[in-house]
Amino acid sequence: MARLSSFLFVLSLLCVLPIYLCQQSYGGKLNPGYYAHSCPQAGEIVRSVVAQAVARETRMAASLMRLHFHDCFVQGCDGSLLLDSSGRIVSEKSSNPNSKSARGFEVVDQIKAQLEKQCPGTVSGADILTLAARDSSVLTGGPSWMVPLGRRDSRSASLSGSNNNIPAPNNTFQTILSKFNRQGLDVTDLVALSGSHTIGFSRCTSFRQRLYNQSGNGRPDMTLEQSFAANLRQRCPRSGGDQNLSVLDIVSAAKFDNSYFKNLIENMGLLNSDQVLFSSNDKSRDLVKKYAEDQEEFFEQFAESMIKMGNISPLTGSSGEIRKDCRKINS
Repeated sequence: MARLSSFLFVLSLLCVLPIYLCQQSYGGKLNPGYYAHSCPQAGEIVRSVVAQAVARETRMAASLMRLHFHDCFVQGCDGSLLLDSSGRIVSEKSSNPNSKSARGFEVVDQIKAQLEKQCPGTVSGADILTLAARDSSVLTGGPSWMVPLGRRDSRSASLSGSNNNIPAPNNTFQTILSKFNRQGLDVTDLVALSGSHTIGFSRCTSFRQRLYNQSGNGRPDMTLEQSFAANLRQRCPRSGGDQNLSVLDIVSAAKFDNSYFKNLIENMGLLNSDQVLFSSNDKSRDLVKKYAEDQEEFFEQFAESMIKMGNISPLTGSSGEIRKDCRKINS
């Protein structure tokens, strides 16, 4: 009974939290009311399944949000990440950024199965990812926003695009910014969207370099706060333990808030790609300070940047398809 009450309370948050209405246009043919007539239950179905998944495992919120990021940075927000390898399709799931780390596909499958029962052939996997990312934010205490909808699913995937377009944990600031710029995103989007690392975990293999060999000279990253580094070494040895997990936000790993930015100011960002936002560029440093001081400002910008990212090269109209199964193209 207690679990049911907790689930219903969390689900109710989706109805009472403020919704950020951004001034920018949604762009293209995307529209928050796209399924109002063809599948009015779509939003509720996605919310319900995501809420149940996050109730079972809080980490799932970060995992679902990450799927949306990794989908949009490759061929646009087209559900290409969801495809398994088959025939001419080489799955993006086997790329360096996704192999052994991308997760949450079973939750997407569950959402899709329920949607197909209610509205067959109507809601795309790409839109499922976008809605699930928003709901994951809300369920962990973060902002809500109106999600433009109407994306269709691709009939292809790009392993090379996944390997080349998604920022890596050890990339320099300029490399990361260049990858964002190629998607039409700027430094403000970069800093705000990186704030999603206020929830979730990262594997030892993603930050080991900072602990033992940051610059290829056998020495650690000296910008890493020393007591924090010592604790990380206990979880992440010099060799072995590649899949050992550490929280991305040492203060509140299960709560979507602005403590991530406060950690960066204290040199306690877990990934190199996090810490360089504070250490390597004046504009990004100023944004980190602003969001650390004003959580509302961060929430507003995060919502705006999520909508902007969700608008990257969507397939609309007669382009692409609505897959019956998110994992494979229609025959």
